[in-house]
Amino acid sequence: MLEGLISLPWWGYIVVALVLTHITIAAVTIFLHRYQAHRALDLHPIVSHFFRFWLWLTTGMITKEWAAIHRKHHAKVETPDDPHSPQQFGISTVLWQGTELYRREAKNLETLEKYGHGTPDDWIERQLYTGRSKTGIVLMFAINVVLFGPLGVTIWAVQMMWIPIFAAGIINGIGHYWGYRNFEVADASTNIVPWGILIGGEELHNNHHTFGSSAKLSSKWWEFDIGWMYIRTLEIIGMARVKKIPPELNCDTAKQNMDIDTVKAVITGRFQVMAQFAREVMAHVHREELKKADPNDRESWALLKRARRLMVREAALLDEASRRWLNDALAHNVTLDTVYTMKQKLQSIWQRSATTQDHLLHALQDWCREAEATGIEALQNFSQKLRTYTLAPMPA
Repeated sequence: MLEGLISLPWWGYIVVALVLTHITIAAVTIFLHRYQAHRALDLHPIVSHFFRFWLWLTTGMITKEWAAIHRKHHAKVETPDDPHSPQQFGISTVLWQGTELYRREAKNLETLEKYGHGTPDDWIERQLYTGRSKTGIVLMFAINVVLFGPLGVTIWAVQMMWIPIFAAGIINGIGHYWGYRNFEVADASTNIVPWGILIGGEELHNNHHTFGSSAKLSSKWWEFDIGWMYIRTLEIIGMARVKKIPPELNCDTAKQNMDIDTVKAVITGRFQVMAQFAREVMAHVHREELKKADPNDRESWALLKRARRLMVREAALLDEASRRWLNDALAHNVTLDTVYTMKQKLQSIWQRSATTQDHLLHALQDWCREAEATGIEALQNFSQKLRTYTLAPMPA
């Protein structure tokens, strides 16, 4: 039986396959996604070109196509123009035919022209990476067979399936269908798991859709984004420069009055503000109201219990049945209705267009006065906290 240049125990071949696919995942998340599509960081030319070369060998993906399709996904998310939304195509289609959806959109020249700007367009890109995109895959096949013999074919097959299954299928499919949400954005994005290792941090998809131009995908202290770990390592050795990460809110307890800095902090960190509102006001008030409710009245109890999830959910994502359920629950509980109304009023402040910072300041001040006048302790406490918000300085 023919053998390759490298002979390994059975588990060694598994390790090789995992390492090779992990490098590909790192190339996709760092180079294609965070660097090319979103410009969240700069990469040293050596690192940038290594990733281009590696992706040519292992995927045959063209940088301009990938970046353009992903940018269009963000611009048209969950609409009929979204290239791969499970809300439009169905979860089964995106999960199992995600690669076909990608290929179909890649043929759309209007997409490439409108969304593919700023991607590599040098001689080697035109003549090799784009002009001979399949050559790299064939070369990878030959390298694997030479190094590992017949088992190299299996390793190559795993490499070829990894991105279509995990990126085109799982992230684009499950990442907009099932999981947990840190932030209630207007699309259906979810975090699949809190440890972003297998897919390089892309598992934290709701975080990414909330802060699309951030080089860091983790938001909670218990979330891990291995792609961010690699980026920080590259930055430490001078091979990368982070341009943007999610804003961080601080509370300056010495502040007595709301000012323009407060406005900037609240508007910039609005997703964190609403996440805190959901946790510190809505969840707290709901818990207190549930304690007061009569568990023997099963219909009212069920109505009230389900209301918490619906109150937090982005209103645009509620279907008609959920909207009716929420309206019924709020109609039966004045306190919850007040809290939900204050949530909507707070959101409406940063949804205003063509307004000045002074107008926003007055709007926030009015909101705080109204919140404190409700007599609801959780709202009053949140209002006092809101007045102290400042933005933490961007790390050097």
